[in-house]
Amino acid sequence: MSPVRIGIDLGGTKIEGIALDVAGARLAGARIDTPRDDYPGTIKAIASLVAQLEREAGYTSTRVGIGMPGCMSPATGLVKNANSTWLNGKPFDRDLEAALKRKVRLINDANCFALSEAVDGAGAGHEIVFGVILGTGVGGGISIGRRIITGANAIAGEWGHTALPHMRDHERPGPLCYCGKRGCIETFLSGPALAADMKRRSGRNETGAAIAAAAARGDIWALDALADYRDRLARALSTVCNILDPGVIVLGGGVSNIAAIYDGLNEALARASFSDTLVTRVVPARHGDASGVRGAAWAWDTP
Repeated sequence: MSPVRIGIDLGGTKIEGIALDVAGARLAGARIDTPRDDYPGTIKAIASLVAQLEREAGYTSTRVGIGMPGCMSPATGLVKNANSTWLNGKPFDRDLEAALKRKVRLINDANCFALSEAVDGAGAGHEIVFGVILGTGVGGGISIGRRIITGANAIAGEWGHTALPHMRDHERPGPLCYCGKRGCIETFLSGPALAADMKRRSGRNETGAAIAAAAARGDIWALDALADYRDRLARALSTVCNILDPGVIVLGGGVSNIAAIYDGLNEALARASFSDTLVTRVVPARHGDASGVRGAAWAWDTP
């Protein structure tokens, strides 16, 4: 087996791939659009991307790790809980192995992110790291001792599908989530949720980056939207602190790039958590957008 590790990060809009050597140095990388709502097309796209990375890195028979939304159900052997819903109910691991003609290792995308940041990112040196993806969806991953915790049902860290704690009257019962429940953290803290909140306030269709820019100009609608977002994020993360008590919480995904969400966030988290003091800090990812794909490449190095 080649010493090169290939990581694939399967997202809702893009598929990113990377080839790393044993020391973690990047040998090759590429990004393609995700064939949305096309399961056979997704398998074909990943196989093509792996072949391209192997050609560029100059190795074959590489170890391949896949970061995916959702997970493989231990009960059925099929995908469950993926917000890329065309994967749900499919034997994704078996179909990928048939296409790639080798064993692959699949890890939830938020777990990949947490692993990458725990190994040599913003969580390095901390025993317990909670990694958060704030993007098209909201996910969470737990690393303890630089090992990913998946749990008996493969749902450890699925923080985005718990209810937003301490809801205000105007927040109840919460938006309907694709999972069938109302008020999930994902429906308040995802990128689309922030954009929807801004539209409700101002009538404007704006991306997270546009909202951040408007806030920097002093736009009252954008400032209010980000203030509420920060308050909800602190409340949501307080449950993680109360249960897991991590040394650090690392944020990734598109929304994590909005600098304004960090203003006063650690203080708000301390007020919301069940502790007289809180040493836990919320920080942006060291590896940025590359963290998920790097974690996928390390998939064979964790139990």
